[in-house]
Amino acid sequence: MPKKMLRRAGFTEIPGRGSHKNWIHPLYPGKLTVSGKDGNDAKRYQEKDVQKAIDQVEANTDNNET
Repeated sequence: MPKKMLRRAGFTEIPGRGSHKNWIHPLYPGKLTVSGKDGNDAKRYQEKDVQKAIDQVEANTDNNET
């Protein structure tokens, strides 16, 4: 589910080590790392991290539009 949320928010997936995937976005500083293979349930802390990243991108989008 977090991967789908990140894609919808405009993040781009780049390879990481093993089952880790890194996600980048032009309005998000740095990268977000999500572990686990596709189809695995995400850990609660990962879901929170993903939501925070999406919220930050949305806030940055709002700031860029004004």
